Amino acid sequence: MEYRIIKSPGQGTLELLSRRKGTGNAKPLERVDAIGLVQGRLIDMVCAADVAEKAVGVTVEDIRGSCPQNMIMLAIFGDTASVEAAIEEIRQREKEGREEW
Repeated sequence: MEYRIIKSPGQGTLELLSRRKGTGNAKPLERVDAIGLVQGRLIDMVCAADVAEKAVGVTVEDIRGSCPQNMIMLAIFGDTASVEAAIEEIRQREKEGREEW
């Protein structure tokens, strides 16, 4: 998996991600101080989304794209501390290499 955190995202970045949010019941974004981006295989992204939502109060959205390697990207929206905590929890679970997240 690959990870990035954008602190204090610009309005253009928020609009870009809003346009690329997956279909379905997308929650409207409230206060967004940071965005965590996580990219990987679908199975890992589903588990990562679950871990992030359970760890702290963040909003997780899938981001549409066209990647020939079938990689999926998640955007984790929230305050900076919560986004950092969610990314750290995902990294820790990945590092442990557990089949059960």
